[in-house]
Amino acid sequence: MTRAETTEPGLPNLSPYFIARFLAYLSDCGVSDATPSPLLGGRSNLVWRLGGIVVKLYGDSHANPLFANDAAREYATLQALNGIALVPELLTSGQFEGHDWLAYRHSPGVTWSSGTAEVAALLGRLHAQPVIPNLPIGVSGSEEIKDQTRSILAYCGDAGDLNRLEPGRKIPAAGRKVLIHGDPVPGNIVTSGGCLTLIDWQCPQIGDPAEDLALFLSPAMQQVYRGAPLTGAEEATFLAAYPDAQITQRYLLLKPWFHWRMTAYCQWRDERDGDQNSLAYRLERAALEACLEHA
Repeated sequence: MTRAETTEPGLPNLSPYFIARFLAYLSDCGVSDATPSPLLGGRSNLVWRLGGIVVKLYGDSHANPLFANDAAREYATLQALNGIALVPELLTSGQFEGHDWLAYRHSPGVTWSSGTAEVAALLGRLHAQPVIPNLPIGVSGSEEIKDQTRSILAYCGDAGDLNRLEPGRKIPAAGRKVLIHGDPVPGNIVTSGGCLTLIDWQCPQIGDPAEDLALFLSPAMQQVYRGAPLTGAEEATFLAAYPDAQITQRYLLLKPWFHWRMTAYCQWRDERDGDQNSLAYRLERAALEACLEHA
């Protein structure tokens, strides 16, 4: 599995001695004694491949205002979906010196980069799965997205004029909430021989399926993980292939709100990373402004 190379200031700041002890512990308790190879790309956790196994060591679960990093949620979801060709096979989990960890079967393949119709079908299958008990309820509708976006902007030192760009049209909450991934960006989709697998289940929710559509289609997320936003044709193909036309219509109604929230998140990320007006921010903001112009 190839993972895009990114860095994250919130990664666990653990000494080489701690990591050596942890890897020795994995061998001692029978998880794997294969030589570990670090997997790059995680923004919040440390991840290794040990032969046919992937081991994730979790970092701070409260550092991100949009994407949770919850080991218990990931374990519960992989356990509930085990045996379904949507997720990697869960093996085991535990704690080591106060840090959660989880092991699952390695998913062979490469990070998704093309074929939006296949991703639409994948998300449609996910959204048809039974609801998993005890997962948190996600935001739904323009009022809750507004509240979430304002909470993100409150973390920003310089929100600039983003408050002025708040969309005006009110959209009610979804009447039906389903299991959603919560972070189905290209870096979390592995493709092999036409089969797609969703990985990194740290923030699943019971929520509005339009949320997953918005996160996948986000120009910022596509730029960060794939190197370019989707073309208009790729987005249209995705929306046509998603199996529930009512959800795609709901996504289109909420599109300005989703872009506003992601623009705020990009501002927060840029400040956290020491960046300024990143390409991801500019792309997401341009999409927001285009929506507002045609509102």
